[in-house]
Amino acid sequence: MSEVLLEIKGLEKTFPGVRALKGVDLTVNKGEVHSLMGENGAGKSTLIKVLTGIYQKNGGTILFDGKEIDCKTPLEANAVGISTIYQELNLVLFQTVYENLFLGREPRTSFGAVDRKKMIKESERILEELGIKIDVTKPLKNYSTAIQQMVAIARAVSQESKLVIMDEPTSSLDKKEVAVLFRIIRQLKAKGISVIFISHKLDEIFEIVDRLTVFKDGEYVGDYDIEELDQLKLISLMVGKDTVTLERTKDGYRFEKEPKAVEMKNIYQGMRLNGIGIDIRKGEVLGLAGLWDQAGASLRRFFLEKLIVMKEKSSGGGNL
Repeated sequence: MSEVLLEIKGLEKTFPGVRALKGVDLTVNKGEVHSLMGENGAGKSTLIKVLTGIYQKNGGTILFDGKEIDCKTPLEANAVGISTIYQELNLVLFQTVYENLFLGREPRTSFGAVDRKKMIKESERILEELGIKIDVTKPLKNYSTAIQQMVAIARAVSQESKLVIMDEPTSSLDKKEVAVLFRIIRQLKAKGISVIFISHKLDEIFEIVDRLTVFKDGEYVGDYDIEELDQLKLISLMVGKDTVTLERTKDGYRFEKEPKAVEMKNIYQGMRLNGIGIDIRKGEVLGLAGLWDQAGASLRRFFLEKLIVMKEKSSGGGNL
């Protein structure tokens, strides 16, 4: 039976006119990769901010490693062993890698001076344990976003964190960089460090997560082992429908015999659009929908840009 690291019971958080968390529960085991799932506004970010001391709870209990905690600041959360890596990294880019790793906890010599030699040596050791070999004396801004992400993780590990929270850590990484991140997450898991991994990319969730908790509208829906679910079942739980299918109704084919006004095939754009194809027939109203709004925004922007170009090329500026 797995040993529990974090147990949240009946957590409440209220803002003026809004009850953001409605008595939610969460359990994270030691050495587990756990995900919080839900649509925007489900309460995921609020829960993390309460846990890490950014917000103060209005009710409920938080047990961490067998002790009740109520962190008032992120520093208190760090002190008990909880580290958070946000999508916008809280690092100082113009400082060196080793200065970032020891920011706010610099070792001192017997004379009270900052022990830079020790910082450099320890930084190299910590990063090499994670499979990263870089010059730690260079400014962090010299390295890619992926390396900066790894430095943030290394900093959390060096603080002897028991729980590392990663909020949308892959949003600006390519496939190779995501693979490196996942390798490091597996290393943390092997060391008995728990990870809360938050992402809107379902493929990543099913690749790296052991268990997940679903929230909807600030309420707890349930805990699930990843093996219990497929993507459609998970989406059904997130949106609150018994069954989500990809079937279209007969009315959806009403325009099947109409001529195509627009046809787009195999549209790629970095990591955001992956082989998208769209047909729009004369008289048809087409909706673009998805849980991850950033991808939807990219598709809408790309689509509108192409329509503008097509319109400019059309004779007499007529309608498409």
